[in-house]
Amino acid sequence: MPTTAAPPGPKLSPLNQLIYRPGRNPLAFFTSLARTYGDVASYRIGGENVVFVNAPEHVRDILVTNNRFFVKGRGLQRSKRLLGEGLLTSEDPVHVQQRRLMQPAFHRERIAGYGDTMVAYANRLRQQWRDGTTMDIAQEMTRVTLSIAGKTLFDVDVESQAAEVGAALTAVMESFWLTMLPFADVLERLPVPQLRRARAARARLDEIIYTMIAERRKGARDRGDLLSMLLLAQAPPPLERSSSVELREAGPPSPGLRRASPPLPGMRPPSDRGAMTDRQVRDEAMTIFLAGHETTANALTWTWYLLSTAPDAEARLHDEIDRVLGGRLPTVADIGELQYVEKVVTESMRLYPPAWIIGRRSLVEYRIGDYVAPARSIFVMSPYVLQRDARYFPHPERFDPDRWTPEFKAALPPFAYFPFGGGPRRCIGESFAWMELVLVVSTLAQQWKLDLVAGHPVEPQPVVTLRTKHGMRMTAHRRVDDR
Repeated sequence: MPTTAAPPGPKLSPLNQLIYRPGRNPLAFFTSLARTYGDVASYRIGGENVVFVNAPEHVRDILVTNNRFFVKGRGLQRSKRLLGEGLLTSEDPVHVQQRRLMQPAFHRERIAGYGDTMVAYANRLRQQWRDGTTMDIAQEMTRVTLSIAGKTLFDVDVESQAAEVGAALTAVMESFWLTMLPFADVLERLPVPQLRRARAARARLDEIIYTMIAERRKGARDRGDLLSMLLLAQAPPPLERSSSVELREAGPPSPGLRRASPPLPGMRPPSDRGAMTDRQVRDEAMTIFLAGHETTANALTWTWYLLSTAPDAEARLHDEIDRVLGGRLPTVADIGELQYVEKVVTESMRLYPPAWIIGRRSLVEYRIGDYVAPARSIFVMSPYVLQRDARYFPHPERFDPDRWTPEFKAALPPFAYFPFGGGPRRCIGESFAWMELVLVVSTLAQQWKLDLVAGHPVEPQPVVTLRTKHGMRMTAHRRVDDR
């Protein structure tokens, strides 16, 4: 019989309860929660009641079945400092309207047309490498994915700005845990070095995006890309509360449910029926531009690392690429034949999912398992933890692409593997990312073998995404000389 008692869980130190950070190693903290307390655990932190969920059926209920009872969690609300009211951070009905607006840019037919661009930029990158050169593969992957996102979605060549954008995004990411503090708004006004760097980085990213918007407005023609869709779109109406009975009874809305911020000086005035303001376009462009390339770059970086630790898997990957492509560059039509490449990428995102944590805030009291969590509780789900659960993945710490047989995938419970989230907030760019991962890996691995530098520290950095704390120093060895 369900009870109103809180799920079991640890009592954190007074300092951790204050600062909203679960210790120095959040990945170890959440893994320990699951192993110690089971599928549902709770704790108090930063003045919040947090429920950690580690069962596929509960994840499905939160993200899909009962998603109307939840809004975005604290992490993404804080991300509005950078992303504004974009697709990733906005709530319904604005989110629904914006997703419908952008969906055509991610339709399967449109994405297939992006394939040649993905391969072209990956090919350009591999031609710049030199045999025996050591480099930070994390930076290289950021450069290529940023270039791909800029060209395919905004028809802009940003390759020359990739290093600057990457450095700015790093500065923002490194301030993530500070921004989660209850008094972060006060800290923002103080000369804290980390936050000062983050503010300067956000300003530079804004400048890049607004310049892109201004240049495109001058042309005033539809290029068929995402930026054209945003500039020609009608602005969404002001945000309204849901009319459902459940939400009317849920009490005051979350702080995340609010109107968009007023436009900055010099921007177009807002209009309920006219074109989207520069601020609205900026928020959506920033979200897709940064969030899209950042997650893919991380997935590629971890893939190269894992391949360097598994010579047999690496050899099979190279053999498949050589057999299927026969020395030519890959195309979208080849993806169905590059099955082992897809397995490698799938397994890489199991072990190191770019979106390592997903949070939701409940609008109502919510029953989960044998417990009832109070309204406004934060529910935390971690693909990183659940995708390393031995109940669903035998030998979970082992990098084993061969586990992904059709039979294994059919038997796997829904949401035991969910690197792209789920439900109406599932990543809009999932198909784009899968295609990019397979094509970029195939293009680079066709010509190069990457070995981790001996002694290089490999440590995940769990911020908004799962980055590499020390980069990924690897040495490139030429496999095929087809220059």
